[in-house]
Amino acid sequence: MMKIVPPKPFFYKGGERAVLLLHSFTSNTIDMKKLGRYLQKNNYSCYAPLYSGHGLTAEESLTHRPPDWWQDVLNGYKLLKDKGFEKIAVIGLSLGGVFALKVGQELEINGVVTMSVPIHREATFLQKRVFHYAKGYKQLEGKNEEQINVEMKRLQNISIDSLVEFQQLIDITMDKLALLTSPIHYMVN
Repeated sequence: MMKIVPPKPFFYKGGERAVLLLHSFTSNTIDMKKLGRYLQKNNYSCYAPLYSGHGLTAEESLTHRPPDWWQDVLNGYKLLKDKGFEKIAVIGLSLGGVFALKVGQELEINGVVTMSVPIHREATFLQKRVFHYAKGYKQLEGKNEEQINVEMKRLQNISIDSLVEFQQLIDITMDKLALLTSPIHYMVN
């Protein structure tokens, strides 16, 4: 079996303006690296936190919940503040976009960019996404179909409470959009 090296958060030093880059659900910081390098070349410093459990197996990922992921976002914002950045924008993709909106509602930032933000997601839809992610991850590990099928059956018995919390996070964040005071730009696929 192949050992997968888990992704890590990254910081790219650029100019005096900073961007907090937030990845999507079942994704990781690798998806934000190209954007981070582009922003760095254009004189922005960038930090991308890795949400707890992301980049790991689906089983490990489901042991973490939206409050854990939100804390990772808050820690990323604090890291940028601690490095002395006064002008911070946030860019988020899907779940990261939800968090970007939440950052804009609760913290002092200079701008928000969201991409493919879910307005509402049922926990069963999110569960299907986890199953798809899990199967792909197990294939990357080099497991055979029989082993994958056994593990996927076990995965179906794991609690989806964290996915229900994710669904609630989306709903609450969307209900509070009027609290946004920072400039916002929304991009659609």
